[in-house]
Amino acid sequence: MRLAYTTSAGRGDMDTVLARVTERLEGRGLRVLGVVQINTACEDDRPCDMDVKVLPDGPLIRISQSLGPQSRGCRLDPQGLEQAVGETAARLAGGGDVLMINKFGKQEAEGRGFRDVIAEALAAGMAVIVGVNGLNLPAFLDFCGDMATRLPADVEAIAAWADAAVATVSEDA
Repeated sequence: MRLAYTTSAGRGDMDTVLARVTERLEGRGLRVLGVVQINTACEDDRPCDMDVKVLPDGPLIRISQSLGPQSRGCRLDPQGLEQAVGETAARLAGGGDVLMINKFGKQEAEGRGFRDVIAEALAAGMAVIVGVNGLNLPAFLDFCGDMATRLPADVEAIAAWADAAVATVSEDA
């Protein structure tokens, strides 16, 4: 199985790392599918707006919702996330080298979100890279068992793993 994951302690750091890895892999001619997250700072100390770019060429989909200034709940917009999942799933039929998923989050931990897309990509022989936060790491490890490789949140390390995983797929073909 060609599955790797990374974690990062800094808020938004993983999003930046995975976006840079995607740029690096695309620059090397690899077909990268999936999503990367783009956070936009808001005024008045409000939490950032969260969007995902469906790879390789869009659209950009808002996955956060404004719940008001006193809210402390989850801001994920499940409809936005499911739209991104649908767009990504549709692109899998055309084939790709790498599936990039910005986050194995609460939706995936509960059996929804990108979970089936990850499984489809693995079944198709694609290399899969997933960002995971500490809160959802146990659910991710339950999902994949001991089949995933843990990588540091480092652009070069992740890109090198992807290059090797894609080369292995080519050799197997």
